[in-house]
Amino acid sequence: MNSLVWRNIGRFVLLMLLQLLVLNYVYLGGYIIPMLYVLFLLMLPTSMGRIPMLLVAFGTGLLIDIMSGVLGFHTLACTTVAMIRILFADRILTRGENTVIEVPSIHSVSPQYYVSYLLLMYGIFYFLFFMTELFSFKGFGGVLLATLLSTLVSTLLSVFYQIVFTKKEETV
Repeated sequence: MNSLVWRNIGRFVLLMLLQLLVLNYVYLGGYIIPMLYVLFLLMLPTSMGRIPMLLVAFGTGLLIDIMSGVLGFHTLACTTVAMIRILFADRILTRGENTVIEVPSIHSVSPQYYVSYLLLMYGIFYFLFFMTELFSFKGFGGVLLATLLSTLVSTLLSVFYQIVFTKKEETV
């Protein structure tokens, strides 16, 4: 197998362990729930086919759901984010430039584009996650607040993770 596959497997294992052993137990102020494992899906190679990407997203969400004891929330949000990524990631990351990005990261894309990509994807993920959890429009303000705060914290953690754990030459 090539090195890109091994890096993705390593990233998957590291982010899943971090999520399951540490971040699943972090609730800041009742509104902030960091979910860094979503970064694995956001950093999958752009050359990956649609069906494999959706299957990986479904499997990742299902694994987190099973390990966390909540069935369906993560699976729905992960699969939806993967579908949106398939449809819009190139437009968000390149802003119309004629460049091919193998692995989306802070090192391979202009930082402001990459942060906007993270904010959008995490925002969609958290909105779906919290709306599925609430399953009502009664507490919609709380959902929006939790979505905003969790998106900001997860984006900051994602940028920190990439600065610390990825090298510039690894992502190209």
